[in-house]
Parts: sequence; C-alpha cells; structure tokens
Amino acid sequence: MAERINLFDLKSERIRTLHFTWFAFFISFYIWFNAAPLMPYIKEALGLTSQQVKVLMILNVSLTIPARIAIGMLVDKFGPRIMYSLLLAISGVLCILFAMTNSFEQMALMRFLLAFVGAGFVIGIRMIGEWFPHKQVGLAEGIYGGWGNFGSAGAAITLPTIAVLFMTWFDLPKEHVWRYTLGISGVVAMVYSLIFYIAVRDTPKGSTYFKPNKTGAMEVTSPGDFVLYLVMNIPLYIALAVLTWKLGLLNISSVEGEFQPLLSQTATYVVYGILILIYLYQAYHVYRINKDIFHTPVPEMHRYKFKQVAMLNWAYFCTFGSELAVVSMLPLFYYQMYNPDGLSTGMSIATAGLIASSFAFVNLVARPIGGFFSDTFGRKKALMILLGGLALGYFLMSLIDASWSIVLAIAVTMFCSFFVMGGEGAVFAVVPLVKRRMTGQIAGMTGAFGNVGAVIYLTTFSFVDAGTFFLVIGGSALFVMVLIAIFFDEPKGQMAEVLPDGTVQMIDVSD
Repeated sequence: MAERINLFDLKSERIRTLHFTWFAFFISFYIWFNAAPLMPYIKEALGLTSQQVKVLMILNVSLTIPARIAIGMLVDKFGPRIMYSLLLAISGVLCILFAMTNSFEQMALMRFLLAFVGAGFVIGIRMIGEWFPHKQVGLAEGIYGGWGNFGSAGAAITLPTIAVLFMTWFDLPKEHVWRYTLGISGVVAMVYSLIFYIAVRDTPKGSTYFKPNKTGAMEVTSPGDFVLYLVMNIPLYIALAVLTWKLGLLNISSVEGEFQPLLSQTATYVVYGILILIYLYQAYHVYRINKDIFHTPVPEMHRYKFKQVAMLNWAYFCTFGSELAVVSMLPLFYYQMYNPDGLSTGMSIATAGLIASSFAFVNLVARPIGGFFSDTFGRKKALMILLGGLALGYFLMSLIDASWSIVLAIAVTMFCSFFVMGGEGAVFAVVPLVKRRMTGQIAGMTGAFGNVGAVIYLTTFSFVDAGTFFLVIGGSALFVMVLIAIFFDEPKGQMAEVLPDGTVQMIDVSD
C-alpha cells in the first residue's frame, strides 16, 4: 500500500529535495523547448524557410537518445547533485550561444548540442530513488516527472509574453527580441544550477550512494541477459539512422526550386557507417565489462533480470514515445479535420492548439497518479492496466472525425492522455527498484527508448493517415502489454533505505 507524501512539509529535507529536483527538470524542459514558441520571430528575423524550421525541430531531439545513455552512466558514477548542476550550467551557456547565432548553420549546430539537455530527466530519477522509500517512490517519481515535464508548456506560455513585454516596455526591435528572451532563460538555468548544487545532497544523511562496480556499459548477471542487452541496444541505433535518413531528405536551401539537403548522400552513408562502428565498439565494452559471467556465476544476491529493463524500455517506447509523437501532430490534425476546405471556418488555429494542449496538460496529475497506482496495486498490474487503457484511448482517437463535437473530442483526448502519462509514471515507479546502484543507467536506457518510440511513430505517421497512426500506437501498446503479462516479474529483493527517524534498514521491495 502506498504511503502519502505531504508536499507542504518543507521542514522535511526529503520533501525539499523533491521540490528542488522537479524544478531542475522543469527548467531543463523549459530550455529544451524554448525555441518553439518563439519560432515565428526567429523565422522572420533570419529568413528561415519552413524546411529549415523542420530541420531544427529534428535536431532538437536527435542528440537526446545517446545523451540519456551517457548521462545515465555518469549520474551513477558521480551522483545527481553534481550532474544536474553541470547539465543546467552547460545548457544555459548553449542557450545563450543559440540566441547569438546569425545563420541557419550556426543555429542548427547549437540546437543539435542543446538537445542533450533532454537527458536531465534521467538524473532526477536517480535522485528521487535515493530519497524516497519504495512505498512512496512511484508517487514521488510521478510528481517529479509530471511537474517537471510541464516545463515545455511553461515555455510556450511565458516566453511569447516576455518577448511582447520586451517590445512594449523596452522598445526592443522585433528582429532581436527573441535573442533577449532566450538569453534570459539561459541565465535562469545557470543561476539555478548553483542553487541546486548548494541546496541538495545525493542521499539522506546516513545513506550510502551505491555506484556501479564498472563503468562504460551496464552490468548484466547472466549470459542470456548479455545477449538480450546487445539486442536491446539495436533499436537505439535504428532510431538514429532514421533521423539521419530524414535529415538527408529535408531541403535547407533558401533558393526557390533548389534542393540542398542538410546531409548529402555520401554524408548520410558515412553517418550510417559511424553508427555501426559505435554499436560494435559499445558491444565490445559490454563484453569487456561482463566477460566474467561466462565462467563465474554471479552470486544470487547481486543478480537481477535484464528482461525487467527490456520490458520497461518497451513500455516507455509506447507511452512517452507516443506522447512526443502525438503532441507534434495533434494541433494540425484537429485544424485540418474541422477545416476540410482549408479555410478557418470551422476552427481557428488557436482553438486547435488549445484542444491539442489538453493532451499535455493532463501530465500534471496523470503521471503522479500512475506512480501512485504502481505503489498501491503492484508494479505489473499497474503497467498492464495503464497500457490497456492507452490502447483503448488511441482506438477511440482513431474514430474522431469532423462529425464529433469539440467537447467530445477534448474528452477523448484527455482520456487517452491520462493513460499515456499514467503509464509513464508507472514505468518510472519501477526503474529505481530493479537495481539501485544502476538506476541512472536503467533510467537512461528507458528514457532513450521513449525518444526511439517518438522517431518510429512519427516516421510511421509520414506514410499513413491519422486514424491508422493512432491504431498503430494502440496496437503496439497491446503487444507490449502482453509481453509484460508473460515476462515481467514484480520487483523483489532488498535495498537499504533511510527511515524518517534517520535509521538505516534493509527493506523488502516486494512488500
């Protein structure tokens, strides 16, 4: 049974740490998506084409996949306090440099580098996992993820307003106002990096921060898990290859009728080759770190089942992957559906955006509720229920057409979104319970699979209509639900936890 969390008990260091950490995640998402609401200003100021804007959108998520893997390893080694502080400080600098760019090429490079800020999510998962006991960790992780994830909406709400204030109060020219606005968000990130470093600790007093025995790849505990680990790394590289392919198709030329892809055919093949070499290099490190398991069995007390990680990866592929994909297409979907003649007679762009925003807004409550369900009803049962609801939600969304009332369309959108976000909360309620000293790496790989899902789903959407797109997501969720029913086991074993009175106790996480 889950235990309640008093979010207003600021005398508790545990609660203060939760608030400091979700706000760090909020700022990282704020930085990650700060260009989108200001893109009309940026596009006009630098004379960008629509295709160049699309390239920037792709680059904004491309580095996040490998970054989450790398940051997951680093946070396990160095701790979340220093890693979150560094990530926010570096991101603040990159944000300011992005605001100073004067050409598309400069902007593309800085946006590509800024995509690494999306790895910030992984850091907080380890932090919250250290501070909250297993009967509260699902709810705490849900609060962290749900409230922090709202940073993208926070950017969309506040940054255009700040830009307008700069123009009206300080009489700044329209072509430069986006630079000052983005620059301020970068400064905020840098300032908060210092606040975070001063205000938090990696673990409660008396608790030990467990680190992996080896770094460079995740440790596994059986030959079968070794093979599964290598197989589960393949989709990460497939997603990067798909992103490379898409960049080779998009035209960045500003000359009418001229085709100039960001990556030439030769450059595209070179990137494919590099990805293959990186995978082989990673496979070598996986073997180097785990070669002992082929001749020396791992003691029972140190074992864990990598299939647990694989199931969480695929669950997040369906949940967070579909969230990123759907929020990218939903405004245009509703606008075109209610305006089949291409005229804004049935619904304005603003109204379509408002309906679409209902999908993301649910995050504030649904993700914590998903974690609460996991704490209360069991990890496996919660995952299956929420994935089943997600599949039903997308099936209903596939039926939406212009004959539906706007109120009903919003209701179905929010119904589906609840299970999507709740599923995300349920996934990361389990991550800290698989193997504590490797929580960062597990969170990194799981988080990366969310981005993989977004890439695969959006690529699918480029070939099919919206109804089929929703059905594909729902079908994949049902398939993963079956996999979880067959292969997923309730976490069990013991972990050290610091109780509210400061004493350290070994807790059975299967309770």
